[in-house]
Amino acid sequence: MTSKIFSRLTPLALRLKPSQAVFSTLTSGQSLAVEHDRHNQRFTVAPGSGTDDHAVLHYRFTGKQEVDLMSTYVPETFRGRGVAALLSQAALEFVVEENLKAHVSCWYIKKYIEENPEHRYKECIIT
Repeated sequence: MTSKIFSRLTPLALRLKPSQAVFSTLTSGQSLAVEHDRHNQRFTVAPGSGTDDHAVLHYRFTGKQEVDLMSTYVPETFRGRGVAALLSQAALEFVVEENLKAHVSCWYIKKYIEENPEHRYKECIIT
């Protein structure tokens, strides 16, 4: 199901640098921006206007070139829109671009990797 939701997202230019936003548009016309806050080690999306709710993916560095993708959270009112998939893709592209190795503690990110075997994410995962 996630891959179906994710397939509705437009392709992303995911060369993420600190505090840089990546935009995507859902088929409903809603525009989403993933922001990478490297200082606070998280990716965020604010799916709705006029709300303080944010979807977030937390990570932490466990070594010089290693990260742990710890958790994703999407507020209940924004679930089912592909937001967690968008966060997961952004985080995994960050891992690939920065030539990092990743532990994946989050069940959702593990599921995302399994459902998207066409990407080279598995090469970066520490089991």
